[in-house]
Amino acid sequence: MAEISFDDFLKIDVRVGEITRAEPFPEARKPAFKLWIDFGGEIGERRSSAQITAHYTPEALVGKQVLAVVNFPPRQIGPVRSEVLVLGLPDQAGEVVLVGPDGPVPIGGRLH
Repeated sequence: MAEISFDDFLKIDVRVGEITRAEPFPEARKPAFKLWIDFGGEIGERRSSAQITAHYTPEALVGKQVLAVVNFPPRQIGPVRSEVLVLGLPDQAGEVVLVGPDGPVPIGGRLH
């Protein structure tokens, strides 16, 4: 993988948000959920989709704090306009586990 400069890293805006709503996304090619994530006053609520059905239910996601890249351009994924990229890591089976703070933090906080 190519090295990047610290200035390149600073261009990536990773923020913590709280999932306020989660629904199944039956139109997706692979099992996924539609997510609504609140990033606070400066950014507000943004939508995303995530292939995280192996470890989560919509009910368990509501209230969960997650990290997401908030300054990518929106992407159309079927009928959903994904406005942020929710971050996660693969488990041993390759299923996504969400990345978030290990304790409550104010929403909208920027990763640094």
